[in-house]
Amino acid sequence: MKSRLKEIILVVILATSSVSSYAQKNEDPIVLRTMGSLFFGGTVTTMKSGETFHGDHGYAQYYIPQKSRTYPIVMWHGIGQSGRTYESTPDGREGYMSILPRRDWSVYIIDQPRRGRAGYTMSKINTTNAIPTILKESAVWDAFRNGIWKQPVNPYFFKKSQFPQSPYAVDQFFRQQAPDTGEEPRTDEQRAFMGKTMSKLLDETGPSILITHSNSGQYGWATALEAPEKLKAIVAYEPGRVVFPDSEVPDTISTSLDFVNEALAPQLVPIDEFKKLTKMPILIIYGDNISTELTDVFNSEVWRVASKRAKQFVDAVNRHGGDAKLILLNELGIYGNTHAPFADLNNVQIADLLEKFLKEKGLDQRKTPHQGPVLRELKEYTIPFSKITNDESNHFNISAAGGNNQQHTTRTGQEYENSGKKL
Repeated sequence: MKSRLKEIILVVILATSSVSSYAQKNEDPIVLRTMGSLFFGGTVTTMKSGETFHGDHGYAQYYIPQKSRTYPIVMWHGIGQSGRTYESTPDGREGYMSILPRRDWSVYIIDQPRRGRAGYTMSKINTTNAIPTILKESAVWDAFRNGIWKQPVNPYFFKKSQFPQSPYAVDQFFRQQAPDTGEEPRTDEQRAFMGKTMSKLLDETGPSILITHSNSGQYGWATALEAPEKLKAIVAYEPGRVVFPDSEVPDTISTSLDFVNEALAPQLVPIDEFKKLTKMPILIIYGDNISTELTDVFNSEVWRVASKRAKQFVDAVNRHGGDAKLILLNELGIYGNTHAPFADLNNVQIADLLEKFLKEKGLDQRKTPHQGPVLRELKEYTIPFSKITNDESNHFNISAAGGNNQQHTTRTGQEYENSGKKL
């Protein structure tokens, strides 16, 4: 009876969280087995004083359908974004957070370290040499290819656009931008850190399908290099950077902006590392309105170059025996999609393409329903507890009651050997 009551409550919560879209579509209710959230990865820094700082972790919220499929889908947002990207669309329709569980896919939606609900860090923000996308709203408008906003000219929509063109949607679009709370350097070390952090989440989810978007594409490849056995597939929506064997540097793609070459420089790894990307199917999807000509608008030029780089990447993976596919939506006769197809007016159609791919790869099975995360066990505390004897415990009780004014120095216990110990 109690389990049935929990099921009913979860149905009500999810149904009422998107009343307008649910009522308009008359969809069946979403029935969940459970939902929740957790933090994963991260570091603990112990100061000389004995004070500690827990930071640089990721955050995940999860929704597990009552009749879940076997493999969950983990979703990673892009630059200047948070997990909000996948929750609801700018005009209030259902996002992948609802669309996929309604189809019995368990989902984990993350905020990456130093972003959103995973913002706790000792790192300082550094916008030197930052990608323009995070510096101005006009740059965000261009980057998402809703249209063009080249100041001092006012912004406009592309003639063919799947972005919902209402004042409310535009306002919500800009309000969903999420700042970094610390530095996000474009380095191999940063990518490796992100890959290791995601691997910690996959320890708890089990083998999963990973969706990335834009800037997190590079972190998806890093995750595959770190833990290929934990990924059943990667679906990358408009990745910026891609990986190549260091013995097969790809041809240069001409551009009018040097910063585009720097921002999209190929990630070069040893061939044995690169071959890890051949262990799982990969799907890359780009939307419409990508410039075909050289331009001096960074966020237009960047997707022209990135889409060509993606073609080079797919060819390299397949050349080494992998299974990678590149889809340009306009070549399928699907027009007007922005940089975030999963949030566009036709996002149900985009979800259909995702499901078709997963079905083709045999990843839509239900033999062993996903039950939710298996929470990790820590063998030691992450703060330096003292060992307290019964006599000392009684002493604390007396002191707390005002019966003893003697000061007590807390023992630090065994400190971590290294500052910034990873969990």
